[in-house]
Amino acid sequence: MQFRKPSMFAAGLGIVLFWLPARAAHQSPTPGASETTVNVPPPDVPKPSDSSPDAKDTKKDENNIRVQVNEVIVPVTVTDEKGRFVSDLEKKDFQVFEENKPQTIRYFTRERSQPVVIGFLLDLSTASRIHWKNFQDATIELIQNLLPGDPKYAGYLIDFSQDAEIAVNTTTDPEPMVEKIRKLKPGGGAALYDAIYLGCTTRKLIQGEPIEPRRVMIIIGDGHDNASKHSLNQVIELAQRNLITIYCISTSAFGFTNQSEDNLVRLATETGGRVVYPLGDVYKDTDGYLSHPSDDGNYALTVGTGAYRSAVDGRMYHAVADIAGEVTTQYILRYVSDNQTSKSYRNVKVVVDLGNVHVRARKGYYAVTP
Repeated sequence: MQFRKPSMFAAGLGIVLFWLPARAAHQSPTPGASETTVNVPPPDVPKPSDSSPDAKDTKKDENNIRVQVNEVIVPVTVTDEKGRFVSDLEKKDFQVFEENKPQTIRYFTRERSQPVVIGFLLDLSTASRIHWKNFQDATIELIQNLLPGDPKYAGYLIDFSQDAEIAVNTTTDPEPMVEKIRKLKPGGGAALYDAIYLGCTTRKLIQGEPIEPRRVMIIIGDGHDNASKHSLNQVIELAQRNLITIYCISTSAFGFTNQSEDNLVRLATETGGRVVYPLGDVYKDTDGYLSHPSDDGNYALTVGTGAYRSAVDGRMYHAVADIAGEVTTQYILRYVSDNQTSKSYRNVKVVVDLGNVHVRARKGYYAVTP
């Protein structure tokens, strides 16, 4: 597989993302894109999509697709104390508990060629204007590197300001999304939750979701929402029901109060993802960025200089590499629950008892609704 010519952010990213070996022989054939669309539930009722694991039978008709899921899938990321990926663990190193009861892992893989559908949710609200070019470029880098043209990797683009819309529906070709992003201009409100809702209910499906390929959303925004018809709790439940892992690249910059930051954290932690902050501290040594007196003795960077531009570019590159690396370096565990309780939501915990490592996985899932 060949990547495109590396650009500013991607100069070193190709090393991180050269991760497409042949798939393991025991996996099912590569699924193809479906030409049908999931029926949209009423906007005030957060029903799961027809591709949700709540569907009991595998059916296909001219209106929708329903995918049977009789397993619980748990993508897992393991890092060491310095945040580096631990990618050489074996099945025996993992334990999975559901409602504190140990479960039998029936499927395990650490292959980096796992099929995935990635939703790119891009914030076009007025608040994103100040760093729009940075995050526009970062989103393009993510798309071009996570969607290399292989049919196992698909994605879709949703932009949101006062309203949310599917700008480019599910495809394995990155170019329509790249072209669309280059034409976008920020301005207006923020309908983040409606954007997540669209990604769960209205986009074109890939056959086999959410087991293979698995589902990921990447939000590029600050977490603020002032225009959605849906609530944070509703879309968290919807994402959990649809087995979606949410990652976030925060557009909040150092020195600005962001009361919505907790929204990103909740979306990520409840679904097994993470939040990265590329501009979280890049300006703490920057003279003139905030309205404080200039003192060259106290500040390492000056706005408008090459050092300032380099610092911003470096942080953006690492944010892209961190998210892309995590999406492609996960362990995939599957188990069939032996839980006989009537609880709808089941708590899940993954344990790796190997000392000072950090395990990140979804906190739970919704069982089949009677």
